[in-house]
Amino acid sequence: MIYPFHHKSPKISASAFIADYVTITGDVVIGDEASIWFNTVIRGDIAPTIIGKRVNVQDNCVLHQSPNNPLILEDEVTVGHQVILHSCILRKNSLIGMGSIILDNAEIGEGAFIGAGSLVPQGKKIPPNTLAFGRPAKVIRELTLDDIKDMQRITREYAEKGQYYKKLQQSK
Repeated sequence: MIYPFHHKSPKISASAFIADYVTITGDVVIGDEASIWFNTVIRGDIAPTIIGKRVNVQDNCVLHQSPNNPLILEDEVTVGHQVILHSCILRKNSLIGMGSIILDNAEIGEGAFIGAGSLVPQGKKIPPNTLAFGRPAKVIRELTLDDIKDMQRITREYAEKGQYYKKLQQSK
């Protein structure tokens, strides 16, 4: 379901895949070839949410903001199942593991990997190309070439899968 909120309506690229049972409301922008998966809620009713190109937001995620504090997902970000994102910034090519929570003013560096089930508290900055894990999340190590290749594979496969499902939707 797509809803306006106070004269602001979501702007969704024609090439993005929006799965069934997704709710998007208000000041939300979704970029080219992004994919938003089943049962996700994206509310842009307090501040903007900006989702870049080839981003995938997997099943059962919740994306929201605090007043005057946007939520920004740069290009080619992967957001795992059941993640909560609130007024944070996810830099290009980052990956947020399943069940994680990223809070206000946290910033996940370019190419960083947040391990499943982690909590990134308010204002925490995770450096680029690192693995952070825990509650609260702490940097564990630098990413390896194998880590980076696996993250790129996930992004690529979700972009391809999203386009596959988009074609199925269009053929209905």
